[in-house]
Amino acid sequence: MGDSESCSSRQSEWSPVQGRKRRQKAAVFNEVLERLKELDVEEAAEHGFEDELWAHFSMLPDRYTLDVNTERAEDVLRHKKLLSLARDPLTRPAVDVRLVQVLLEDAVHSSFFKGGNAFGFDGPLHEITISTKDKPKLLSGLTSLMSEIGLNIQEAHAFSTIDGYSLDVFVVDGWEHKGIEHLRNTLVKEIPNIEKQSMGVKQELVSPAGGQGQRSNTFPPNNVEIPFDGSDVWEINTKLLDFEYKIASGSNGDLYKGSFRSQDVAIKVFKTEFINGNMQREFSQEVYILRKVRHKNVIQFIGACTRPPLLCVVTEFMPGGSVYDFLHKQKGVFKLPALLKVAIDVSKGMSYLHHNNIIHRDLKAANLLMDENDVVKIADFGVARVQLQSGVMTAETGTYRWMAPEVIEHKPYNHKADVFSFGIVLWELLTGKLPYANLTPLQAAVGVVQKGLRPTIPRHTHPLIVELLEKCWQQEPSLRPEFSELIGILQFMAEKVSDEERASKKRNLGESCQLMNA
Repeated sequence: MGDSESCSSRQSEWSPVQGRKRRQKAAVFNEVLERLKELDVEEAAEHGFEDELWAHFSMLPDRYTLDVNTERAEDVLRHKKLLSLARDPLTRPAVDVRLVQVLLEDAVHSSFFKGGNAFGFDGPLHEITISTKDKPKLLSGLTSLMSEIGLNIQEAHAFSTIDGYSLDVFVVDGWEHKGIEHLRNTLVKEIPNIEKQSMGVKQELVSPAGGQGQRSNTFPPNNVEIPFDGSDVWEINTKLLDFEYKIASGSNGDLYKGSFRSQDVAIKVFKTEFINGNMQREFSQEVYILRKVRHKNVIQFIGACTRPPLLCVVTEFMPGGSVYDFLHKQKGVFKLPALLKVAIDVSKGMSYLHHNNIIHRDLKAANLLMDENDVVKIADFGVARVQLQSGVMTAETGTYRWMAPEVIEHKPYNHKADVFSFGIVLWELLTGKLPYANLTPLQAAVGVVQKGLRPTIPRHTHPLIVELLEKCWQQEPSLRPEFSELIGILQFMAEKVSDEERASKKRNLGESCQLMNA
């Protein structure tokens, strides 16, 4: 089949809605195919190769096609082979490491990807490509591993295939004297440990008939143990819960609107088919923290079910939905007075949590909920933690676009990491946009750490808001304000904005009167 035939015949299968993207994919596919033939790549001449190559592109997201540098078409074959190796348990994980050529004039590397984000670097660059079974939190585990072995991530591209495999490309520095093969062997040895941590160890049971190694699809027979201090009784009888409709779905569970003893509630149900140690700890931690906190700007805990077959957390129902949905799905906007009110609500809730040594660790608009009176409350304490006596914590958690640089770098951190995230939330409220929307989450994280990247503050933003944003997302945690300070700053700003609006209305009224009298 010729190149033009390949392109046109595939286009005929496409719907009009997807036509543009698929035409782009077909164009890149044909360019790569032509380039491989020009290079006399033996594999490209084999029968059926075109179909295999098209299948490779089709298994990956559109981002992959758009990133391909057709001048380095042979690297597409490398990715195709790595994914093939990853699909075989005996050759998984598949890891490739190569030294990257650098153009010294402008310090831009000639990687497989076009238009990459090349940041400042120290020493030789290596491009690491990893393919393995895709699992929750695998990507954060890989970045943590690289930090632990002394690598600095300068650029990253992460993709997942439609059949559940990862293709992650990292450009790193920091590996100078130990050789490429040693780096590859180190990664091959350590990645299986990350995979185990990302999924946890599934329950292996022996069947009553004596069969070996049958996986259980039910919740472990024992309840989830949560420390009890005798201060309250929070275990809920599942028979008293009425489920009405599903609100949202996530990787770990589903959220429902329901009722409990005639009270409207939200029911967060954890998926128990593949329950693991990490999920049990997350559930236990959320219940442990929620039952200890009582504040008007923190979601109210009703109870929990810890006994098989249902594992769930029950909280008050927030009819206003999340701030994220208001901004991005309902296309709502916060005028400055309303924005400051939301910011004050969040600051009060966070100040209370920090006063009780609780770090949220995943503060973002999606975890801020609104009640029927537009009061904003902080929710989702699945990754929250009680701060240690030392005042610092380690281990990366949260969401990259909102994450503080010290957390991304896996350095010890404290409650000031939440203040950084609050700065990003404030920017969300101001713009109604997703932070670093033109970058993948991992690319954004690399930029925050390596180049001090921050979201662009719109022109004509109130000077006090600009000053506050810059304080909150300082690179040095100690320079960020406490939430107790932020409350006072925001209240002052709210009063000032109110005074400015009153003065403006008064001026406009005066000008109108003058025109009428003229």
